[in-house]
Amino acid sequence: MKVTRKMVNKQLRFRGMLLNRLVTKSTEEKFIESMHNSKEQMEKRFKGKDVEGLGCSEEWVSRGDGSSIRVRIYKPLAPVKDVPGVLWSHGGGYAQGVPEMSGDMYKRLIDTSDCVIVAPDYRLSIDAPYPAAIDDCYKVLLWMKHHARELGIRSDQLMVGGESAGGGLTAALALLARDRGDVNLAFQMPLYPMIDDRMLTESARDNNAYVWNSDTNRWGWKLYLGELFGKQVPIYAAAGRAADYRGLPPAVTFVGDIEPFRDETIQYVERLRAAGISVDFRIYKGAYHGFDIIHPEADISKAARDFLIESFNYATKHYFASQF
Repeated sequence: MKVTRKMVNKQLRFRGMLLNRLVTKSTEEKFIESMHNSKEQMEKRFKGKDVEGLGCSEEWVSRGDGSSIRVRIYKPLAPVKDVPGVLWSHGGGYAQGVPEMSGDMYKRLIDTSDCVIVAPDYRLSIDAPYPAAIDDCYKVLLWMKHHARELGIRSDQLMVGGESAGGGLTAALALLARDRGDVNLAFQMPLYPMIDDRMLTESARDNNAYVWNSDTNRWGWKLYLGELFGKQVPIYAAAGRAADYRGLPPAVTFVGDIEPFRDETIQYVERLRAAGISVDFRIYKGAYHGFDIIHPEADISKAARDFLIESFNYATKHYFASQF
């Protein structure tokens, strides 16, 4: 999908062009190098940073092999009891990022409806390919379930969410939780999710949009899938490959209409609805990947956030899923 400058929302153009010059790479080798550099920069900038107005703490969850997963916990300042628990997986193409970088999202969700955010610092693809990230997130999800009472979480309102690669992990967690039967999810928030490695849709092919395009998408998937790239990829690596969406939790998502993930997000929504799953969904015209994070002051970004928050607020009042 050829994207021209005029197709980009006017308020998003300048910041998108600026960021594009910083992140766009001409070769796969330069992309991989940039992911390593970005990891170091993000850790220096965000790791250990608290969110003003929230209670912030850190836990370590055992993987069972002698290593542990760092987990950030965010709560309202006042003590909470029997509130929704949200496992949030950060974005970054599966290759970069730390949970602290989504602090604005945590504050927004908690301000909307008292809840507890559990954010895993999952292993990145530049360090360990699939299934490292989803294994980490699933272990933390089970930990959240088993520690719900001490966290102040009600066990029948366990939710998952994330943006981009975090949205892909969100959709994969929903499938994994359904299929393994260990935990029952009440709601999912996979925002513009990275869920299909095949890149067969119109929006994923030859996309030259700002921030994330067809090249970066392909390289990101190659890093994440490792030796599985181009082969028979499991649905828990790429949820867009799943054929059966029955029994998944209600969902909310949104996506820009010029980014590579537009069509796979639309397909995910359509398949959920065909399976009888309730979904709130909107497409934002002229929006590139991650627009709401890159330019949060833009009107279109505010509209997307308001839409998400409205849906999340509804979910906290209407969606429940008792544990087995």
